[in-house]
Amino acid sequence: MARLHYEMKTERSLKMDDKNMMQLSDIRFAPYMQLATGLIGKARHAGGNMFRHQMDTLAILIDYGYIDSVLLKASIIHDTVEDIPDFDKELIINADDEGKEVLDLVLEVTRREDENKKQFLHRILDTGSQKAKILKCADRISNMISLGYVTDPEFIERYCDETEFFLLPMAIQVDFNMYQELINLIMTRRRYLEDGGYFDSRHKVSTSM
Repeated sequence: MARLHYEMKTERSLKMDDKNMMQLSDIRFAPYMQLATGLIGKARHAGGNMFRHQMDTLAILIDYGYIDSVLLKASIIHDTVEDIPDFDKELIINADDEGKEVLDLVLEVTRREDENKKQFLHRILDTGSQKAKILKCADRISNMISLGYVTDPEFIERYCDETEFFLLPMAIQVDFNMYQELINLIMTRRRYLEDGGYFDSRHKVSTSM
């Protein structure tokens, strides 16, 4: 299994002790939060807005014990380049002395103009850095939780399939606990479709054609 050969380099802690608390207190999040406020007006399919999603992704990483400053800063602005038209990348570079590293990580998890969704996820899975995979998994956990507020069954099915195919192998490389949470989220979302009769109705349509 790939995970057994994957060296964990991203700083994390199993418990928020005083040392970790001080590390977090020394991280300057405010400049990145200011940049992320540009996403306040961008609505999400499940409700809320993209700014809240950035904060949710940050919280998920901290919940899993990650205290790496570059990773946490990137989580706060991971959708800015992709979702804010004509976003000036220099704003990230100039945010602080880690700005260039933060931008590099954000660009790793940003879909390129010549990529479709599958190519984008394949790239991160096949060649992404450890931090990029961790960030993408936290991002997907947030999205899968929000999926509970989505009522479009075809979207839910497609998103679950995508998560199973790309994000589970990504998660098992970097964080087994994230892998387990993603499995549970897939199961609950598919159970919702099953309980609502979606799979039965789809089967009837396909057999009648």
